[in-house]
Amino acid sequence: MSYWSPPEPRRVHLLVVHDSVDELKLLLETLRSAGYRITLAFDAMEGYRRATTLQMDLVLLDVRHGNTDGFAACRLLKADPATADIPVIFLTSSSSLEERLTGLRAGAVDYIVKPVDPAEVMARLEIHLALAESRRSRSAPAKSAPPPERPAANDDGAPGSGMDRALMQAAERLILADLSHVLPLRELAARVGTHEKRLSRVFKELANRTVFEFVREARLHEAQRLLLESAMRIEEIAAAVGFSSAANFATAFREYFNCTPSACRQTGVGERPPDA
Repeated sequence: MSYWSPPEPRRVHLLVVHDSVDELKLLLETLRSAGYRITLAFDAMEGYRRATTLQMDLVLLDVRHGNTDGFAACRLLKADPATADIPVIFLTSSSSLEERLTGLRAGAVDYIVKPVDPAEVMARLEIHLALAESRRSRSAPAKSAPPPERPAANDDGAPGSGMDRALMQAAERLILADLSHVLPLRELAARVGTHEKRLSRVFKELANRTVFEFVREARLHEAQRLLLESAMRIEEIAAAVGFSSAANFATAFREYFNCTPSACRQTGVGERPPDA
């Protein structure tokens, strides 16, 4: 005779991204004994791909290992709508304030310094899991249809892949965060976990623009906003959006909007060029 029993409640699923299981052996044993489901990844990009494929509740991410640092993986996770809400906690052996700030700006919710104390990790996990659940409860509609199934992320370089979209969005966030000091293409690509050639291809295929063209347009649109909404002098605006001189700024602005910065400020209009 067989008896039906209700399914067990879904266990919290954690992704642990670290290149040394031995270093975290005690922590992993503690997490498993507490009932957490654990998925391991030994490289930052492998961790990103698993997070986009599997249903994760929280990511424990080592800052430095493999070819890509944890900051790049975190930026990709936060740029991808499917993973943007997953809390990321960094594990690090450094107590550097600069490193902690870099991680928090990349989107992490917390930092834990190694060697880790399992009790501290458990306490922080419980806090951030509870906060994440509270956010989901507040934002969930009363009744909604299940979201469409999302294809598994891949890193095969296929045009329009989930990875490509995340790369572009993560790069855009870095660019827009400080238009006055945009990173060189090589460093920008490294910050999002890829190389110059691929990032250039992604922008061309998904945005129909080169990275340089995207930066130029972003600077000009921000300059237009500042002209219309602030009392900053034109020279100050030029510097604020990354132009080397007011003359270069005025020339670029006139070519793009078909009016000078002064005329834009006086009339409150500027003609946008048609999309290519």
